[in-house]
Amino acid sequence: MSTAAAPALELAPGRAAWQRFARHRLALAGAVTIIILVLGSAFGPYLLPFDDTYIDIMKRFAPPLSGAHILGTDELGRDVLARLMMGGRVSLSIGIVAMVIAMAVGILVGTFAGFYGGVLGAVLMRFVDAVLCFPTIFLLLALAALTEPGLVTTTLLIAATAWMSVARVVEAQVRSLRERDFAIAAIAFGSSNLRIMFRELIPNAIAPIVVAATLNVAKSILLESYVSYLGYGIQPPAASWGNMLNNAQIYLTSAPWLAIAPGIAITLAVTSFNFLGDGLRDALDPRMNIP
Repeated sequence: MSTAAAPALELAPGRAAWQRFARHRLALAGAVTIIILVLGSAFGPYLLPFDDTYIDIMKRFAPPLSGAHILGTDELGRDVLARLMMGGRVSLSIGIVAMVIAMAVGILVGTFAGFYGGVLGAVLMRFVDAVLCFPTIFLLLALAALTEPGLVTTTLLIAATAWMSVARVVEAQVRSLRERDFAIAAIAFGSSNLRIMFRELIPNAIAPIVVAATLNVAKSILLESYVSYLGYGIQPPAASWGNMLNNAQIYLTSAPWLAIAPGIAITLAVTSFNFLGDGLRDALDPRMNIP
């Protein structure tokens, strides 16, 4: 075989995955929407003439498209668009960081349970099942009531209630992969258990892990919205999409735009991450072949 053909063969799986992903139009739309939300939250506040905490009592409840206030102002005269962008920083950051923590814990627990099995695996997975028996939002609220509200605590609490589903996915994948020829060969060559788990098994289970990660971001954003909406999450004057909804609930009839803006942002973010997860699942599934 010529050396020129070798790189093409190496790129073939990646190209096939991209083709599968590109065929998923909703996933592409979701990816574009996520990029817009992230860039808007990161750089948008620097492009506005108003700070998210700037108060102008004379312009309270200004409706959308009122001069420089594109999305209007709130009950204190603060610019809604500025607060929406700053709230996006908080909500998206919590979603991504909580996902990373939850994935790390879930991968560790699922890998050890799936690889060793036996008593250790049974104990770990029964603990996972026991925690999953509790409704997530009630468990999160119970934990939040025992801690001081804030960015760090909210992120950690969301991660603490989101790792169990990841552990189940990883455990099932590792339990299946440990019987494959490459794993048995690694054991025969004298590789350590840790090397087998994290150099052989986890890389071969990366597809469902990536999909679980994207879906976990969506779940974390929703959980932050729930907790902040109920007053246990991000506290004013800091903005998040959840506490913006909480502040807007008493003005639904007089100033509906205060709830519509963060509501649309949450819907777009959660839906886009779900679509992205669906697209990645199709793209990373080797059984879906595209000529």
